[in-house]
Amino acid sequence: MSTNKDQDDNGTSVVVETRPKTKRPPLYKVLLLNDDYTPMEFVVAVLERFFGMTHAQAFEVMLTVHKKGVAVVGVFSHEIAETKVAQVMDFARRHQHPLQCTMEKE
Repeated sequence: MSTNKDQDDNGTSVVVETRPKTKRPPLYKVLLLNDDYTPMEFVVAVLERFFGMTHAQAFEVMLTVHKKGVAVVGVFSHEIAETKVAQVMDFARRHQHPLQCTMEKE
């Protein structure tokens, strides 16, 4: 904390404490993109495993990805979003699926 001294009308000092404003770190949306090859069951498994969704939630999100081409699967700090994207991409690659996962600033 820094201190500023201001003179009031009587000539006496008034100590005013100022607090530095802390900005919240920016958040990032993690997006799952549709493709014509990755099985729906695999997408559901990814959502359950890496995003902690129940089977029902994962199924709904998978349908959104399938119908709309993309869905936000979570919002995280930069580091966590980056890690989730890397985990999903690595997992998809290891299972030979072209599933794409990206992130963008909210």
